[in-house]
Amino acid sequence: MLRFYLRLYLALLGSLFLFGLATATMWHLTGGAMSRGSFHFMLLFLVAAIGIAGYPLARQLTRRLERLQRGVESLGAGDLSSRVAVEGHDEVARLAQSFNNAAAQIEQLVRAHQALLANASHELRTPLARIRLAVELLKGSADARGKAGLEQDIAELDWLVDEILLASRLKAVNEIEPTEEIDLLALAAEECSRYDDVHLEGTPLTLRGNSRLLRRLVRNLLENAKRHGAPPTQVRVTRVDDTSVLTVWDDGPGPLESEFEKVFKPFYRSSGSRDGVGIGLGLALVREIAQRHGGDARCVTAGDGRSRFVITLPHPADSTRTTFASR
Repeated sequence: MLRFYLRLYLALLGSLFLFGLATATMWHLTGGAMSRGSFHFMLLFLVAAIGIAGYPLARQLTRRLERLQRGVESLGAGDLSSRVAVEGHDEVARLAQSFNNAAAQIEQLVRAHQALLANASHELRTPLARIRLAVELLKGSADARGKAGLEQDIAELDWLVDEILLASRLKAVNEIEPTEEIDLLALAAEECSRYDDVHLEGTPLTLRGNSRLLRRLVRNLLENAKRHGAPPTQVRVTRVDDTSVLTVWDDGPGPLESEFEKVFKPFYRSSGSRDGVGIGLGLALVREIAQRHGGDARCVTAGDGRSRFVITLPHPADSTRTTFASR
C-alpha cells in the first residue's frame, strides 16, 4: 500500500496532467481558434470536475481523523476503554493504531494503580487487627494516656484504610450501586447523633441515591469539622428549586478563600489545620460522592465571613421543616 502522502501527490499530478491534456485537446479540436470565454468555461469545468473527483479522497481522510479526534476526547474525559477503528494501511491507520496502543497502556496502568491501592488497603487490615489485639492484652499494664493515644492512632489508620478502599472503588466503577429512596434529613440526623455539639435543622427531602455513600458523605463532613474546626458544628438541609442542599459549618475560621478548591484534593495540607497534617481523602470523597449522584460539593464564604461546605444533590421530593440537635 502506497503511503498516504504519495497517494495525495500522485492524485495532484494526475489532476494537473488531465487538465493539461484536456486543454491541449480542446485547443487542437478548435484549431487554435478557441475564444477566451470558451477557455474560461473549460477551465471552470475542469476545476469543478477535479474538485468533485477529489472529494471522496479528502472525505475519507477527514472522516477517519474525526473518529480519531472523538476517541482522543473520550479518553481525555475518563473513558479508559475508548478505542478507534483501524482502517487501511496508511499513516492515518498507523496513527489510530498508536492511539489504541497508548490508550491500552494507560488503562492498564490506571487499573494496576487502582488494584494496588485496593490490595494495599486490604493488607493493612492484618497489622491493624494485631495492633488491636495487643492493645487488649496491654490494657492491664499500659497507662491510660498511652493506651488512649494508641487507640486513637489505630482509629485514624482504620479510617484512612476505609477512605482508600472507597476511593479505589469509586474510581474503578463508572456507575454507583443500585439506588433507593432516601430521606436526606433523617440520614443526616443519624450521623449527627454520633458527634457532640452538632446542631441540625432543615426540611425532610427525599431523593434517590446510595444510602451508604451519602452516609459517608455526611460523616466525612462532620469528621472534618471535628478535626479541623471548632464546636459547635451546624448542619442544615434545605431545598432550592429542584435541588437538595446540605450545608455544614462550624465556629472555626475554616479554609482560606484561596484554598476553597485545594481542600477537595486528596491529602491536601491546609494552612488552617490545627495539627498541621493533611486532611486525607475525606473532602475529596465528599465531592466524588456528590458528583456521582449528579450534584457537586464546594466551599463558600458565608455572610459572617466564615467558610462553609455546600453540597447540592438533585431531585428532592416535597417536604416540611423540622429541627434536630445532638447531645
